[in-house]
Amino acid sequence: MANYRYGRYVYGPDPLAFPYDVRGAVDEMGDAILAGANPADALRDLLRRGQTGRRGLDDLLRRIRDRQREVRGSGRLDGILEQARALLDTAVGQERAELFPDPGDEARLREANLDALPADTAQAIRQLADYDWRSPAARQTFDRLRDLLRSEVLDSQFRGMKQAMSNPDPQAMQRVKDMLGDLNEMLAADARGEHTQADFDRFMERHGELFPDHPRSLEELLDSLISRMAAAEQLLRSLSPEQREELAGLMASALDDAGLAAEMARLADALRSRRPDLDRAGMAGGVQMSGAEPLGLGDATTALAELADLAELENALGQDYPGASLDDIDEEAVRRAFGRQAVDDVEALRRIERELERQGYLARSGGQLDLTPKAVRRLGDTALRRIFADLSFGGRSGDHDQRDAGQAGELTGTTRAWEFGDEQPLDVPATVRNAILRGGARLGPPGGARGGGQPPRKQGRSGGDRPPEAIQLSARDFEVAETERRTAAVVSLLVDLSYSMQLRGTWAAAKQTALALHALLRSKFPQDAVQVVGFSNYARELHETELAGLGWDMVQGTNLHHALLLAGRHIDRHPEHEPVVLIVTDGEPTAHLQRDGRSWFDWPPSPETLELTLAEVDKMTRRHAALNIFMLADDARLTAFVDNVAKRNGGRVLQAAPEHLGEYVIRDFLRTRGASRR
Repeated sequence: MANYRYGRYVYGPDPLAFPYDVRGAVDEMGDAILAGANPADALRDLLRRGQTGRRGLDDLLRRIRDRQREVRGSGRLDGILEQARALLDTAVGQERAELFPDPGDEARLREANLDALPADTAQAIRQLADYDWRSPAARQTFDRLRDLLRSEVLDSQFRGMKQAMSNPDPQAMQRVKDMLGDLNEMLAADARGEHTQADFDRFMERHGELFPDHPRSLEELLDSLISRMAAAEQLLRSLSPEQREELAGLMASALDDAGLAAEMARLADALRSRRPDLDRAGMAGGVQMSGAEPLGLGDATTALAELADLAELENALGQDYPGASLDDIDEEAVRRAFGRQAVDDVEALRRIERELERQGYLARSGGQLDLTPKAVRRLGDTALRRIFADLSFGGRSGDHDQRDAGQAGELTGTTRAWEFGDEQPLDVPATVRNAILRGGARLGPPGGARGGGQPPRKQGRSGGDRPPEAIQLSARDFEVAETERRTAAVVSLLVDLSYSMQLRGTWAAAKQTALALHALLRSKFPQDAVQVVGFSNYARELHETELAGLGWDMVQGTNLHHALLLAGRHIDRHPEHEPVVLIVTDGEPTAHLQRDGRSWFDWPPSPETLELTLAEVDKMTRRHAALNIFMLADDARLTAFVDNVAKRNGGRVLQAAPEHLGEYVIRDFLRTRGASRR
């Protein structure tokens, strides 16, 4: 008998998992796009904000800047100089105390040598390197100073070296020398292309205790060494020239004293050959630290290395450079700075970006990020859903069913008598039944007569009786099946694209309204013919996919005359449809189309502009197309113009606040469509 074991699928993405839901992300992007942003900026804003339960890039940037302030306030970079001076002064003081009771000339000579020590700490340490200390306490203090400098200098290059050498034995420095020799040989082999991972593993087996951060490869180790080297150089640049010279001398003295100068110089050359940009970075300015506590050389280098990592991470998270991508963000740097949760937040943002493209909402073309038709439909559906949420319907507003319509539609289950010109399907059973009830059934062979006009008699099967063979039909017997269909409308939405729409903050509402109307017609009235016309100095037809990313026109002119011309042609192409014309504007017409096709602008509006515009209004009236105008500004000249239009055409005038524009337009459209069937 076969046994089956069930468990979590571990061979990649779950093939049965639901697709990642990015519809909410599309809606959030849509708000920015409808307000005038392009898709790339809208996506960037979304990634900056993040989504529910996940931090966005702005939150991570805020945490980076908080950490930068914390590191800068952690201490002073010249702390090693202060510590070295203090220990040197202590050793010299202890030696003077030992010499003072001695009346001999040798004691006075020693005091004179101490008095002649240079003010520079590094030079003083170098002169005292071979000094025969009379005081045991002074010798111990001076040895402590030299050990401090050696550990701090090594820790400035190898992070954690100070901890690794916290309890040095006589062979500790020899182990460091051996490590440096092996490291340089390994780098030379890598430069020749002879290095393998096995070589690095053997290196770590031998010297791993000197690397508390446990690098896993040569590249990881080199990244750490280069980062520390850059931070140490920036530390020197952050000091005054006198301090810089003094610290450089201390570091050189410590390396010479430990016999490490040659190997460290060789290592520095190898690192520079791998990162030539280190020299260019060396020309950058220093870092200002504001803390009160003195920092050791290793701790100061660690602080500056962390600041450099944070600055690089800040740049990647800012995404403010050409070609920026979330893939530029170093997950390891995020983890070091903020932990695993922050890495998960970054991955969630990356997934949003990937899924928007994978699921067909965004597309890249020529380096540009564009909305796909699927995304535009989603924005329209969302806009419509928001508008409907604000609408309150009485009865069945917007339901335009008719029972006497043509063949395209659902059967209602009822029939009626056929009339000339009907296109509905014939109801055969009802038609035959009508003929039988009228007496159209005949007995006997075809062509036989039925005597006396008597109704047919019921015949048995014996004695040669024959069943009816034919039924005579007349025009009054026919019945047709009733179907349900919707009235068809030809819809033109004319939207003002002039710059004043943006200045008044009405442009986003106009775009959202146009998208919502498209969505309504696509879902509820697919038989309608819709056209959206944008007009400024010229008018042009706008397709649904253009609407989301459409911007306003920074030109002079509100050419309603041209817009009405385009709307009239659209209506004439659908003579069997009911015309619906909706106009959204915030100003009176100030431009018209001349005979040569060029736009003419004038302010105040020229008589010719008003005359030609009203002529198109009159043509719309003759087409039985009511013009319903939605005013987005309380302007006396606009009010006078639209009132004149309403008197000539019979349409309606509504003054709408931008936040209610979509509600008013959709409600008015549904009212108009409802009236068209009555």
